[in-house]
Formats: sequence, structure tokens, C-alpha cells
Amino acid sequence: MSFSIGIGPNIRKSAYFDATVRDGVRSFSVYNHMYIPAHFGDPDAEYDRLLSGVAMWDVAAQRQVQLDGPDAGRLAQYLTPRNLGGTRPGQGRYVPLCDHDGWLINDPVLLKFDETRYWLSVADSDIHLWAAAIAREKGWDVCISEPDVSPLAIQGPLAMDVAAALFGDEVRSMRPFAFVETSLDGIPLVLARSGWSKQGGVELYLMDATRGTELWDKVKQAGAPFGIGPGAPNDIERIESGLISYGADMRWQDHRATPFEMGFGPLIDLDSDLDYIGRAALLRLAATPPARRRIGLVVEGAPPLPGHPVPLMLDGETVGTVSELAQSRRMGKTIGLGLIRADLADSAQHLDLRIEEATWRADLHPLPFIR
Repeated sequence: MSFSIGIGPNIRKSAYFDATVRDGVRSFSVYNHMYIPAHFGDPDAEYDRLLSGVAMWDVAAQRQVQLDGPDAGRLAQYLTPRNLGGTRPGQGRYVPLCDHDGWLINDPVLLKFDETRYWLSVADSDIHLWAAAIAREKGWDVCISEPDVSPLAIQGPLAMDVAAALFGDEVRSMRPFAFVETSLDGIPLVLARSGWSKQGGVELYLMDATRGTELWDKVKQAGAPFGIGPGAPNDIERIESGLISYGADMRWQDHRATPFEMGFGPLIDLDSDLDYIGRAALLRLAATPPARRRIGLVVEGAPPLPGHPVPLMLDGETVGTVSELAQSRRMGKTIGLGLIRADLADSAQHLDLRIEEATWRADLHPLPFIR
């Protein structure tokens, strides 16, 4: 069964939209109210490029929430339970965001430019509204905006070769999550050592949407000797690597999770006197072991991939949720990620998934599936 997605003005196009259409995009999804490429017609080839070569991705839907003003640092720290003390300009941090009850509501990368300007590179949710409301209620001197910024990712084992061809060999010495404001032939951008894969690479945060096609073509040209090709963030690789997806693994409605359930406990500052949203709730949650734990699963056979969470069962009782499944080419098996009742996370055997009125046997597997 095939579907199409309507292109209309209620969903925004990215700075690279025309370039991706020209270069053969075949499927879009919607993320942060924007179209994002899902694949370019050959998902297997795109997976292979990511694993053994280099891929370029339009990830402009990875929007930035800018905190700008004298109280920007104060707001940044209040939004996250991670201690930002010692974060230097030009350094990024992976920061969980929680609501007042301790539920995760996003897991962005925070980029600190200086004491008065920060970006939150957010997953799929309206965090700019949350941040603006908090800042206004507090009466703090900080402006919340979505700047003209459109990330383009270069990922894979050869990604740094492409980055070096564009920016020089000094890019190879950048530490993970480091970033620098720079330009490429007059195109303003932020160069960051980051990206949503375990294969390594960089992200180019374009700061002028009118030059999206121009930047796309420069990356394409520089990457040609290395076999670069277009693609999209890859769900199979992210599951194999144990990467977390806010939209899939910790949804806001029926499938909420706490940072302790998702393994973010070491990032939560409970010992200092920092004031942040959800502190009282997180202190209570930390006082007892989490009710659920994040797990990996290997499923027998080749079940259909439902595209939504499904119940995880033991002896007919629901004991957890499987958030996403994929058919791993490297393992030759169907694998998945989910949450299970904590007392079963190390020892449960003969688990079952219920998909389309059929039952599929599953077994626990350590994360990540592939190191």
C-alpha cells in the first residue's frame, strides 16, 4: 500500500526543499511543522552510504529556539535539570527538558554562543512556546525566537573527509558537540561536530535560507569524490545504535517517560542548589528506582512494522511498550526499542508483541545492538 503527502502552505518547506526535489526525493515526513525528506527512492543504498561512505541530509526541520538577552543563561539553566555550569562558548550540550511533573518534553542539543545567546536545537515539539511562556512568567529580560537557521547534516565514515574538503583539515580536530560560527564562500553558517547517527560527521547550520540550494550544491560537489548521496536520518541505524528519538520513544501523550526511565539519570543535577523546572518532582522520582527501564528487543520472524507503539506482553499481561521496530540488515533480524517494567528488564523471557492481531515472540537484547 502506498500513500502520498500533500504539499501545502500550512506545512513549511525547508531551505533545501527545491534541491531535494531536483535530486530525487521520493517521500517526505513532517517534523516541527516542516517537510523533511524520508528517502530518495533507494533506502538500502542510503543506509549503505551512511554505514560505509557519506550521506547528506536535509534536516532543516531540526529547528532552533534562540534565547537572546541578559537573562538568556538564566533561562537556559531553568529549562533543563542538567547543570550548565562550566559550559564554554562554542560548546554544545545534550540537555533533557522536563515539565513540572518530571516528564520529558524534549531532548535538544544546547549551543552556547556567549552568556547572552543560546540555541536549543530541538526535537519535534513546540519548545519555543514553552520557553517564551516561562520567560514571560518569570519576567526575565530575554527574547525567544526561531532564527533563520537551517541545518544540513553530513554523516558517515567519510563525512570528515568531505568536511575537510570544504573547511580545511582543522575541522578534523573538532571535539564532539563543538561548534564555530564561520562561512563558506560567503554563506553564513555554524559548523558543528554533531549529527543524529553513530557514524560521525558534522552539521552545517545555514543562517540564510535564501542560499539553501547554493549550500546543498557545494556540499554535493565537495562530496562527489567520496561518493556522497542524499538521504535522511535513518531509523534502522538509529535503532541499531541505540539512539533515542523523542518523538518515537518518549511521546508526550500516552507514552510519556521520565529521564530516569530513559537512562538520563547521570545528566540530572540533584545535588546542587540549582533551580530548574521539575526539580521537586525529579527529587521525588530519584528517591525510588524507576518503574520502567529502556530495553532492546530481538523479534522472531519478520513481523510487519506498524509505525506506532505496540504493547509488550508476558503471559498475556501487558508489561511494557515497544516504541519502534526495524529490520536490521547488519544483524539479519527484526529489532526494537521500548520500555518494560523495571523488575523484568534483566530477566524476562518469552515476551510477546501483538501486531495486527498476530503474536510475535521477542527476547531482550543489550543496547546498543551494534557498537
